[in-house]
Amino acid sequence: MTETGSMSTNAAPGAHFIKSIIEADLAAGKNSGKVATRFPPEPNGYLHIGHAKSICLNFGMALDFGGTCNLRFDDTNPTKEDVEYVDAIMEDVQWLGFDWDHRLHYASDYFEKLYGFAVELIKSGNAYVDDLSADEIRKYRGTLTEPGTDSPWRNRTIEENLDLFGRMRNGEFPDGTRVLRAKINMAHPNIIMRDPTLYRIRKAIHHRTGNAWCIYPMYDFTHCLSDSLEGITHSLCTLEFENNRPLYDWVLDHVDAPCHPQQIEFARLNLTYTVLSKRKLIQLVEDRAVSGWDDPRMPTLCGLRRRGYTPEAIRNFCDRIGVARRDSVVDVALLEHSIREDLNVRAPRMMAVLKPLKVIIENYPEGQVEELEAVNNPEDPAAGTRKVLFSKEIYIEKDDFMENPPKKFFRLSPGKEVRLRYAFFITCTDVVKDPVTGDIIALRCTYDPATRGGDAPDGRKVKATLHWVSAAHAVDAEVRLYDRLFTKENPDEKEEGRTWKDFINPTALEILKDCKLEPCLADVDPGYFCQFERLGYFCVDTKDAKPGALVFNRTVTLKDAWARVKGEKPIS
Repeated sequence: MTETGSMSTNAAPGAHFIKSIIEADLAAGKNSGKVATRFPPEPNGYLHIGHAKSICLNFGMALDFGGTCNLRFDDTNPTKEDVEYVDAIMEDVQWLGFDWDHRLHYASDYFEKLYGFAVELIKSGNAYVDDLSADEIRKYRGTLTEPGTDSPWRNRTIEENLDLFGRMRNGEFPDGTRVLRAKINMAHPNIIMRDPTLYRIRKAIHHRTGNAWCIYPMYDFTHCLSDSLEGITHSLCTLEFENNRPLYDWVLDHVDAPCHPQQIEFARLNLTYTVLSKRKLIQLVEDRAVSGWDDPRMPTLCGLRRRGYTPEAIRNFCDRIGVARRDSVVDVALLEHSIREDLNVRAPRMMAVLKPLKVIIENYPEGQVEELEAVNNPEDPAAGTRKVLFSKEIYIEKDDFMENPPKKFFRLSPGKEVRLRYAFFITCTDVVKDPVTGDIIALRCTYDPATRGGDAPDGRKVKATLHWVSAAHAVDAEVRLYDRLFTKENPDEKEEGRTWKDFINPTALEILKDCKLEPCLADVDPGYFCQFERLGYFCVDTKDAKPGALVFNRTVTLKDAWARVKGEKPIS
């Protein structure tokens, strides 16, 4: 199912089933009127647009109800975690506009307490040390239709389990030789409840605790207890954790936990023409299909930020798609619409020629330069106007000229008159070609000085208005035209003989080296965004742009070009 989403909604902003649950809890006096949520990322990769939905939901519920939201790193797998990811995650959360204040936590903060809870389970006969290998544990677990089989080590005595677990902690056993498992029910209809693993041996250096530990707790054991230790009231998880909820509750019911938070599941974000699997995103980076985690084609928050997406647009997008109980797929056009809508009212308008073709205005005075007034943003009267320079030689887009045009081509061609934005009417009188290749290298035109500002006093009309820049004053820049990373609406959909990698869009990046921009753009800072008139929204690259070496990234086109290709009505 694909949901394109409507461009507006009649529902109350932020209204959804989780909000209703919290309102009912507060009305019933649960949790002493307290609302406490958390965002618990694993520091083993960069956050993507799917995480933005969870961030907005967790921090949003805390803000809506005057509660708190913790940022907690689930750092229980030292072989895949890195401080680089920790720093990037904190930067992304703050960039989105949220703050955890002093409530920054790590699962590793609780390692000693978690160990104590595990000992408590052993002492109550609810956990045991198992010598089966990982493959054997999978084999003994059974299937959806067949019950599992008890491990031969399941009935060890409490004393033996305590001794072995202590020796596991002390590093006496190699990786993979022993685990601690919950003793629940190997015939349970929910496979997750068939004696799940709670601890495994992993002799690796942890980015915070060093070599202090060689056993690490599993996510399902860590998460619920961390929630309890932090006094979380509503533990909001995506739907893939729905089957894990019985284990969440079982652990908290079988130890002396400070409180019992309520786990609530919601649908994760799925986007068309996008993959959000962390494994696949890592593969894109490692295979060098992209330049890194912050490649503007990536759905990572750092990639979107570098591409020019604003936190306001992403928050508005997350509010638009809402929070549901059932998985669906959101059309990426809705995300693109959100950034267009945001930048439309904020981005200054500028003129840039990406594929320049020189125009020589024959009857314009040699050496003359004049200033013309241009509107900075018609959607924002307070943005005012600026001066643009006009001279005898200008650049226009190559695509705005055809020597032998079809009937409905209204832009410039021999003998045809067009308007230059904010400037004059011009008429093409001659085409200059390379004598060797025959390529068009310049146009000769005349202008009507009476049309200064773009209107003819005699009332004559033209059907096209072109953007342009003065050749003598233009600023050189590299412009990168980014597009969707995949050509298939659902890259994850299985297709015989092909994998998701076969749908990577080979034209998702086009680099233009000889672009000409208005001179006022010469000294703009990295991250600066604007609209190039008629072309789209662009921003200065935050990584590769240098003083004197401008690099602009296209954030999004002015219209949904993909909808036009598919014969659909474009979103505007």
